[in-house]
Amino acid sequence: MKFLASTLVPKHSTGLAREALSRRERFRELVDLALWAEGVGYDAFGVGERHNPALLSSSPAVILAHIAARTRRIRLVTTVAVLSLTDPVRAAEDYATLDNLSDGRLDLIIGKGGDRVAPTVFQVPESELWDRLEESYELVRRLWREDGVSWQGRFRPPLSGATIEPRPLQQPAPRVWHGSATSRRSTELAARWGDPLYSANGLDRTDAYVDLVRHYRERLAHHGHDADAALVAVGVHSPIITDRSQDALAVARPLFEASVREHFPDRSRFPFDSLEDFVENGSALVGTADQIIEKLLRTQARFGNQVFGIGVEGFFSTYTTDLATTKGYLERFFGEVAPVLRAEVPTTLWDPRPGDRGLPITA
Repeated sequence: MKFLASTLVPKHSTGLAREALSRRERFRELVDLALWAEGVGYDAFGVGERHNPALLSSSPAVILAHIAARTRRIRLVTTVAVLSLTDPVRAAEDYATLDNLSDGRLDLIIGKGGDRVAPTVFQVPESELWDRLEESYELVRRLWREDGVSWQGRFRPPLSGATIEPRPLQQPAPRVWHGSATSRRSTELAARWGDPLYSANGLDRTDAYVDLVRHYRERLAHHGHDADAALVAVGVHSPIITDRSQDALAVARPLFEASVREHFPDRSRFPFDSLEDFVENGSALVGTADQIIEKLLRTQARFGNQVFGIGVEGFFSTYTTDLATTKGYLERFFGEVAPVLRAEVPTTLWDPRPGDRGLPITA
């Protein structure tokens, strides 16, 4: 099993006080978080693209390029890159550049985007987002693999004999995952190309996400790909780990209630009846180390995944007293939970290849 950290870079630092940092200080905190993630045992660090005034993650390629220069081994991931709003030529160039700067550590997760603010900023009709994503991805694929690309689509000017530089360092081209949250359009697109899938497994009941992954594997087989060899990643929330389960629930309950009030003003739209329901039938990790191990192994058996995305600034962690509290839980996770999962679910994904070398960590 491998583990991916991810963040949308909220403008405010984690904590009940919502400490107001300058943008410069917040970015420094983010880079420190990536360095910490590499040291504590994460295999990959992800930044999601959002064009929202509450977040600072409008340019994940730029952020990840800086993190690349400060880290040695950790994979660099977009969680997700919103290709539906991005010129595909520019995206192909930016992420190929990042792959070179990071010494071939890029994994791209793409999606249409779930933020309602972004399409209004770019003046893109929501009805076009899926079609734009599919068209853009197909062009990125070609530009990463071919010279002299001639192409014509619906949403950008045509190309005649176009070759981009740089090409990605990784050959074959960097792995592209498809972010999946609510629609079969994402699972169908991933299956058509035989690409891996990242299931958000966020704020809906787990059954809904399992159904989407089942559809993905069915469509993989339909398109002539080996469904048994499919790469799948699954998201879960940042853990709350204590020695006694009742203590973990006591810590989590006010954080849960605060998050639900903020994200679901209409409580009837939240699909869980209680914190206990969220823990049992959703992606919350609350309990003892043994309970979290048991839950993640049960989850893995349902999804068949090789990666867990363990958030560092998410549903619960937004409301913890400070980032140090969240890090403490995660350090305990990597000391007590992750070793068991790595042993029970072995994978060679993201293992160093012969000849790979890491970039030095700079001061």
